[in-house]
Amino acid sequence: MKASSRSTRRHFFRSATLTGAGLAAASLHQRLGAAEEAQATAGVAGKIRHSACKWCYPDVSLDDLCASGKAFGLSSVDLLQPADFPTLKKHGLVCAMVANPTAQGPDGKEVGGIPRAFNRLEHHDALIAAYETQISAVAEAGLTNLICFSGNRDGLDDETGMKHCATGLKRLMKFAEAKKVTLCMELLNSKVNHPDYMCDHTEWGAALCQTVGSERFKLLYDIYHMQIMEGDVIATLQKHQSCIAHYHTGGVPGRHEIDETQELQYPAIMRAIVATGYTGHVAQEFIPAKPDKLGSLKQAIGICTV
Repeated sequence: MKASSRSTRRHFFRSATLTGAGLAAASLHQRLGAAEEAQATAGVAGKIRHSACKWCYPDVSLDDLCASGKAFGLSSVDLLQPADFPTLKKHGLVCAMVANPTAQGPDGKEVGGIPRAFNRLEHHDALIAAYETQISAVAEAGLTNLICFSGNRDGLDDETGMKHCATGLKRLMKFAEAKKVTLCMELLNSKVNHPDYMCDHTEWGAALCQTVGSERFKLLYDIYHMQIMEGDVIATLQKHQSCIAHYHTGGVPGRHEIDETQELQYPAIMRAIVATGYTGHVAQEFIPAKPDKLGSLKQAIGICTV
């Protein structure tokens, strides 16, 4: 190859690299600009109703989260207890997914949380009593969704665990139906965050919904968790839309901001959710890595406003 040809070729690739970098920067600028534009109309023009999980902001008071969040599009705060409802009401917000109750199991240990829940028959009596009280509080506040969990496998096979979950949940269904409250079992990953958790695949959760056979039992589809476990998020939520009552977000990997630093395309996922006819809330459940935590929440609401 002639020297002049090599020089021309080097110039071409150097120019192409610079051009590519410029395009990438322009693309990032456009995405952030679109997010800012969406934030200006969040909760007004968009088809997604926005919530956020309080536990992700331990240094922000519930009052401050409500006031700041409402200003940029929040209409709900997730995973609160009935004691928090008056604060929400003061700000004109709701709790789109109420936190679980807990109780003392027959062995003296706590039941109702993620590791020890409905997949053990010996937990049912304590869980039924605790959930009936919580369901009543949820209904009295005019709310509709209450989270629940399968529990860890701890040596139990999935088929038996499903039967046990269904047995306990069916005991609550008439009460939940009368109160118009939906119990929502959360899908969680067992690879990174919750080792051994049983309800870790959408197919298992959907089969449990069919077994329980009530409109007052559905799934909380956590996009972050299910991307880790099975991927194929859009096709999965389309297939199982009738079983899904609520959504949570989070950036993958790391469970941080849902911006361009992670692998999921949240605007496309939000459009797919809207296309299913879903009219509930989508709650941000990422742990902000940036110093301006409420700024990250504002950005996420903009990204998810479609």
